This record gives sequence, structure tokens and C-alpha cells, in this order.
Amino acid sequence: MLKRFTDHPASVNETYLQHMGMAFGFGGRMLIGSLACFVHGLFPWLCLTRGSDTIRTLHHRMVSHRTVRPAGSDRAPAVAAGD
Repeated sequence: MLKRFTDHPASVNETYLQHMGMAFGFGGRMLIGSLACFVHGLFPWLCLTRGSDTIRTLHHRMVSHRTVRPAGSDRAPAVAAGD
């Protein structure tokens, strides 16, 4: 059962607590970006780029700066490819 808590974080070279912190950070930023999108929907002159800026920043942080290793792999980590 413990393996379920550690497999995925290990696949991105993080501990469980590091991964939880990253996920909470991403979730908080997505929440703020989402609220900005709702505000923009009501008041089109406000929060003009906050939603797209949030997506772009999080994508860059997740894809460009993370190493990914297949779960159960003993090989050295491979750098994640960007689009």
C-alpha cells in the first residue's frame, strides 16, 4: 500500500512530501488563475492575461524543469521533452 504513495513521486524524482508541496502549489496557482478567468468573464476589461499567464507559467515549470523516470526504472532519469 505504501508503494502507491511513493511510485509516482519517485517517477518525477520527488519524495512524497515534495510532490505534495508541488501539487498544492500548482493547485493554488490554478485556483487563482481560475478565479481570474471568472472575473474576466464578468468584467472583460479585468484580468486580461492572468489565466493564460498562469497556464503558461505552470506548463513551463512542470515540463521544462522536471526530470521524468518511468516507475520502477533503475536507469538514470530522462529529461521530459517539451512540445
